[in-house]
Amino acid sequence: MTDEPLPVEHLSPLATLVDEVLAGVGYEMAPATDAIDDAVPGYGGLFAPETPPDELRHALESLLESGLTRPAVSEPTSDAFVLYVDGSSRGNPGPAGAGAVIMDAAETQLARLGRPVGARTGNNTAEYVALHLGLSELLARYEPHRLEVRIDSMTVIRDVWGGNDPTESGVETYSEAVTEALSNIPEHEYTHLADSDPNPADALATVGADIAAFGPE
Repeated sequence: MTDEPLPVEHLSPLATLVDEVLAGVGYEMAPATDAIDDAVPGYGGLFAPETPPDELRHALESLLESGLTRPAVSEPTSDAFVLYVDGSSRGNPGPAGAGAVIMDAAETQLARLGRPVGARTGNNTAEYVALHLGLSELLARYEPHRLEVRIDSMTVIRDVWGGNDPTESGVETYSEAVTEALSNIPEHEYTHLADSDPNPADALATVGADIAAFGPE
């Protein structure tokens, strides 16, 4: 399951290229952004307003052709993990991104993940993708026995842990992928985050939404 591409909604060709670079580095947002910024000539970068779309596209294509390497996997303290997830959608629907932070039982950050989800996507879909992103990368890197998912979406919680059918059209693929991923983790539970609770995945989801807004180039 973790070897298959993560599902994604419609993105512009430029945002799709960024997502492919992210996939090449295991969706680690910081290494991907650094690699793109280094590949863009001059003083521009991924989000620099002076970077022309053609220049950014050329840099992304060059990165993909050269091959990308996943960062080294950080060692956890045990087989127990904490996963923060969050989705962001501007306009709901609008440009949407997903973020996830994998921590060990001591709450040391092991991975900071993010990606664009879609150019015109709702918040619930972004939340499902965030959970799928975090679970997929957790399983690709480790052999978790226990997991606490920290999430603010009651819609996703009611579906995944409450056994409800998805209420939003089009999220069935994500819901099924999440269920499959969780079946590989013997013990898992969720903690509902209130709006006032800190969530380190929030900033990553916001960057993903910024990427999803690229286009229409």
